[in-house]
Amino acid sequence: MPLPTEKELREVLARFAQARIAHDVHPTGSTSMNLEDAVDTLCVMTGARTIEQALLTADTLLEEHTGRTHAPQEDETLAA
Repeated sequence: MPLPTEKELREVLARFAQARIAHDVHPTGSTSMNLEDAVDTLCVMTGARTIEQALLTADTLLEEHTGRTHAPQEDETLAA
């Protein structure tokens, strides 16, 4: 399974957060379906079986993406 990009992860995490908030504030059949869809997408994207595992995996993947794309080179300094 190909790893999701940082952008893909952030988009799905934002969708999950919005769906979770909407469902917690005013639960309806529609908000429940949106939340379930966001959870399913995140689980598939991360290869996890639960939302807790998916969130942990997403955090780890984001740390890896950030480390790869924002790590300073040997000749770079923080002031550069």
